[in-house]
Amino acid sequence: MVTVVLVLVAAALVLAAVVFLLRRRFLLSGLGAVTMWLRQPGSRRWSVGVAWYGGDVLLWYRGLSLSVRPQQRLGRADLRVESQRAATPEDLALPPDLLVLDCSTSEGPRELAMDRSTVTGFLSWVESAPPAS
Repeated sequence: MVTVVLVLVAAALVLAAVVFLLRRRFLLSGLGAVTMWLRQPGSRRWSVGVAWYGGDVLLWYRGLSLSVRPQQRLGRADLRVESQRAATPEDLALPPDLLVLDCSTSEGPRELAMDRSTVTGFLSWVESAPPAS
């Protein structure tokens, strides 16, 4: 009986790992998909994830999750990049070569961090938004 339970637990863990890896591969395979860190207002903690930006919305999926739904949805028309800076030691858990973008959205301020090579494309996407009506 104990052996059956252990086999079932091991099978469940393997299945969860496979689903997690397939989800990550699927998220990163799309055009406009980038690795992006996000920090909520008032929090010191950064969360790594995958962001898809295209059309008029940025969809951010938490990296360490099995959910297929985005945890953040930021509209391009409401997204403004206020400033950018290099990551500092106070930005816990961020690699030092990232740029941090301070943004304002309709839901309030957000901080996004991404590789320098990604920032140019992201800023181009934000700035090419049609004028707000």
